[in-house]
Amino acid sequence: MSDTTPHLMICTCEKSMPLDAQAIGRGCAGQIAQANQLCGLEIDRFKAAIIDGASVTVACTQEASLFREIAEHLAPSSALTFVNIRETAGWSKDAAAAGPKTAALIAAAAEDWSPVAAVTLESNGIALIYGRDEVAIEVARRLADRLDITVVLIEPADAPPPPSNEFPIVRGRVRNGRGHLGRFELTIDDYAFPAPSSRRRLKFGVPRDGAVSTCDLVLDLSGDPPMFPAHELRPGYLRADPRDRAAVEKVIADAGHLVGSFDKPRFIEFDDSLCAHSRSGITGCTRCLDLCPTGAITANGNAVAIDPAICAGCGSCAAACPTGAASYALPAADALIRRLRTLVQVYRKAGGVNAVVLLHDADHGAPLIDALARFGDGLPANVLPLRVNEVTQVGPETIAASFAYGAAGVALLTRARPRHDSVGLRRVVETSETIVAALGFGDGLVRVIETDDPDQLRSTLDAAPVGVASQKPASFIPRGAKRSLIETVFRELYLAAPVPVDTVALAPLAPFGSVLLNDESCTLCHSCVAACPTSALSDNPDRAMLLFTESICIQCGLCEATCPEDAITLQPQLDFRAWNAPKRVLKEEDPFQCIACGKPFGTKSTIERVVAKLEQTHWMFAGVNARRIDVVKMCEHCRVEAVVNESFDPHAAPRPPTVTTDDYLCPEAGKDNPTNKAFK
Repeated sequence: MSDTTPHLMICTCEKSMPLDAQAIGRGCAGQIAQANQLCGLEIDRFKAAIIDGASVTVACTQEASLFREIAEHLAPSSALTFVNIRETAGWSKDAAAAGPKTAALIAAAAEDWSPVAAVTLESNGIALIYGRDEVAIEVARRLADRLDITVVLIEPADAPPPPSNEFPIVRGRVRNGRGHLGRFELTIDDYAFPAPSSRRRLKFGVPRDGAVSTCDLVLDLSGDPPMFPAHELRPGYLRADPRDRAAVEKVIADAGHLVGSFDKPRFIEFDDSLCAHSRSGITGCTRCLDLCPTGAITANGNAVAIDPAICAGCGSCAAACPTGAASYALPAADALIRRLRTLVQVYRKAGGVNAVVLLHDADHGAPLIDALARFGDGLPANVLPLRVNEVTQVGPETIAASFAYGAAGVALLTRARPRHDSVGLRRVVETSETIVAALGFGDGLVRVIETDDPDQLRSTLDAAPVGVASQKPASFIPRGAKRSLIETVFRELYLAAPVPVDTVALAPLAPFGSVLLNDESCTLCHSCVAACPTSALSDNPDRAMLLFTESICIQCGLCEATCPEDAITLQPQLDFRAWNAPKRVLKEEDPFQCIACGKPFGTKSTIERVVAKLEQTHWMFAGVNARRIDVVKMCEHCRVEAVVNESFDPHAAPRPPTVTTDDYLCPEAGKDNPTNKAFK
C-alpha cells in the first residue's frame, strides 16, 4: 500500500455499534482499519497510520483531543479529519442498515469549508446602566471596579443619593438607540443632573431633551420593551427584568467580561453592484430588509447596506436574495452543496435508498440528535444529517440540489421556538415544495420540524412521506456565485425530475418568474431596460425591440414600477423551457423613418401617437400652423434644419391668453379666458 493512500480508522466503540465495512468500502476510498477500542487498547493502530504520512480520517469525535495530542507529538504536519458516526448512525435501532449512511458521513467530512473573515469589535468598558431605582445603582456599584459606569434612571422618585459619587447618576429616558458592542449611541430625553444637595432622595435640575450618549455596553434594567429588535442577538446589549434576581446576576457576570477585542464571523458577503433594491428613487426588492431580525440591513441609495457588527448570522437575507448580492459565508452556498453532493452520492453508491437530508445547526440540532442516540432510537438509517451554521441560511438552491442529486426528502430541524424569525425559511420551503411536487418527486417532501424533543424528532421522521428519488440523478460539481448556481441547480433538477413539466406557477415574492407585456400600451421607451438590475430586460441597439431573459429575472418589480404606461405585470413562475431558451422578443416595431431624409428614429406607433395628440390639443400645431407638425416626423438633424430654414418662431403665432393667479383667485375676472381651467 502506497504511503500516500489515505487512512480511514473506524471503531465499534467497544462493540456498542455494528459497522458494515463492506458498505463503507464501497463508498469511501483509502485503507480502512476497523477497531473496537481505537482510543485505548488499539491506539497503536492510529499511531502507525499517523507515522505513515498520509491523511488520516478518524470516525470518532469524542476522543478527538486525544488523537490530536498524539498526532502533534508524532507527526505535527499530518492531515487529520474527524467525523461522528456513532450518534449520527451507529447508535440507532436501525444501526444494522446504516452502512451506506456511515460511508456517506465519512466521505462528506472530507469536503472542507473555506475560511471565514472576522469582524473585530473593540470595547473599552464604558457602560451605561439604564434603570428605575436602586437595583440599577447596586449593579453599578458591583461593576464599578471593572467598568466605566454611568447610571441613567427613569423618574427616580425614591432613589437615595449615594454617600460618594463613584460614578455619575443622571435622570433621563432613552428615546432611541443604535449601534453595537463598542459603538452604541443613545438619544436621551428628560436628561438632568442631580443636585449636590440632594438629601433624602435624589433631586434633579432642569431637564433637556435630545442628549446623546455614546458607550461600549448597555445594561438595560428598566423593565421597558427592548431598545433593539432581536435584542438578545445584539452584541453588547444586556437586558434583564429588575425583579428577576437571577437574570440580573447573569447580566452582571456577562458585563464584566465584555472588555477588550472580540472577533465574530462576517456571516454575509455583500456585493452592492448586484443589489436590486431601487433605481432612480423607485423601490424594487426589499426581501432582505423585510426579513432581517436585528435591523442590520438598511437602505443605502440604490442598494442596501449590511452592518457586519450587528448581523447575527441568521442568513435569511442570503436565502432570500434573488441576485446573490447577499451570500452566506459560513459556508458559501457552493461549498455547502458540494458537501451535500458527496453525502447523497456516496450514500447511493454504497447501496442506500430513499435518502432524506436532515439540515440542522450545531447549537440545537446536534445536541438533539445526540440525545436521541443516547436515550432514544437514534436517527433512521436513511436520514442523512448535514450540519449548517443556521437552518435559516438554507436557500432554494440547496433544497433543489438535494433532489437533483437523488434524495427523496428534505427536513429542516429548528427549535420549538425558533431563535430567528422563520418567515423567510417558510417561504423558501413553500417555494421548494411547490417545485418539487410539480416535477413528480411527491408531496410533503420538504418540511420544517420544530421540536425540542428527541423522541418527537424520531417520530416525525418516521411518519414523513418518502418521495420518488430520481433515477437519473445529477452529478454536476457546484461552482460560482449564487445566482449562477441557482440557474445550474434548477436546470439539473428539471433533467433529474421523475415527471418533468415545463412550467410551475409560484406564489408572489418567489424569486423566479416572467413579465407580461401589454403590447398596445408599450411604447418601447425602454424605461424598464434602464431600471432592470439584472439585465433580464434588454434592448437591441439596431432595432426597436424589447428582449427578455427569464432565467435571470428576479421579480424585483422595478420594471413594473418604472413603466410609465403601466404595461408590465409580474408573473411568478418557473418556466424551464424559457430558462434554456435564448432571449425572447416581447415586442418589436418598425422604426419611424424621417420624412425628410429617411433615417429611422423612434418607433412608428410612438411618433403617430405624439402627432395625433399634438394635432388635437396643442395650439401651436392647429389651424394655419398644421404643417408645423412635420417637424415631429423628422429626425433630430432635419428638425433643426427645418426650424432654421423656415424661420420658425413659436412666439410669432397667435397664442391663447396667459392664465394668471388672479384668474384662479377671482374667477369672475377671468371667466372669459378660454384657457382658464377654473371654468372648465
